[in-house]
Amino acid sequence: MKKSKLTAVNLGTHKSLGKRLLDNWQLYVMLLIPVLLTIIYKYIPMYGIQIAFRDFKTGSMWKAQWVGLKWFKRFFSSPNCFRMIKNTLVLNFYGLLWGFPIPVILALMINQLRFHRFKRVTQTVLYAPHFISIMVVCGMIRIFLSPSGGLINLIAGTSIDFLTESSAFRTIFIASGIWQDAGWGIIVYMATLSNIDTSQYEAAKIDGASMFQRIRNIDIPELIPIMVLQLIMSAGGIMNVGFEKVWLLQTELNKATSDVISVYVYQQGIEGAKYSYSTAIGLFNTAVNLILLIVVNKIAKKMSDVSFV
Repeated sequence: MKKSKLTAVNLGTHKSLGKRLLDNWQLYVMLLIPVLLTIIYKYIPMYGIQIAFRDFKTGSMWKAQWVGLKWFKRFFSSPNCFRMIKNTLVLNFYGLLWGFPIPVILALMINQLRFHRFKRVTQTVLYAPHFISIMVVCGMIRIFLSPSGGLINLIAGTSIDFLTESSAFRTIFIASGIWQDAGWGIIVYMATLSNIDTSQYEAAKIDGASMFQRIRNIDIPELIPIMVLQLIMSAGGIMNVGFEKVWLLQTELNKATSDVISVYVYQQGIEGAKYSYSTAIGLFNTAVNLILLIVVNKIAKKMSDVSFV
C-alpha cells in the first residue's frame, strides 16, 4: 500500500510539460500578459540602439549611414563631458551615502513604537511626500529658499539666493530627495521586521537585553540581506539622476554642480533633435550602470553571500 502511494506521488511530480501547462493554464495566461508587455516595451525598443552608431536625423533608420563610434568620440571630446560625468557620479554617490541608511534607521525607530495608532500615523506622514509631484516639490523648494521672504532666510536672518550658489545645489538636491523618498523606502524594511518571530524579543527581554541590544542582535541581522539587495539595486542606477528635478532647479549660476548627463541628453535629443548623439550618450550611461551593477553584485556576494545571481 505504501509503495503504491509512493509511486503515485512520484508519477505526479514527473508530469510532462504539456500536462503541467494544461493543469495550470490560468496561471500561465496571467503570466503571459506581463511577459508580452516587457518584450514590447523593454526588449523590442532595444533594437533602436543602433542609431547610436548611425547618422540618424529623420526618416527611415535603415537608410541612415553607419558612422561607428563618431558620437561617442564627440561626447568625450565635448568641453563639459567630464564635468557632467563627475556631477552625475557625485550627486548619486552622496545621495546613496546619506540617503541609504536613513530608511533603515526610520524603520528601526518605527518598529519600536508600541502605540499602533501613533505608529500608523507616523508611517502615513513619512509616506506622504513620495506622492507629491516633482514640480510641486521644486516649487516648494524655491519658495522656502527665496531670498525675499523664504522660510530658510527668515530663520537665518539672511537674504541669500541659495539656488544661484553652486556649492548649495548638491545639499538642496540630496536633502529634498531624502525628505521625499525616505518614508517610501522604509516599506520593504518594515515588512521584513514585521516577519520576525516575536518570541525572539520576549526571550531577549527575559535575558535582560536592552532595546539597543535587541536592535543590534535581532533586527539588524534580519535586515542585512534586504539592505544588501537594495544597495546593489541603488549601485546599478548610480548614473541615473532624476532629470526633472535637476532641470527645474538648475540655473545658469549653479551649472558647475548641476550640469548632469540626463539634462544634457534632453537638451541634445529633444531640444536639439540630435537623436544619434543623445542615444550614444544614453547608451554610455547604461553601460556604466550595468558594469557597476555587476561589480557591486560580485563584491556583495563575496562579502555577505547575498546577490541577485
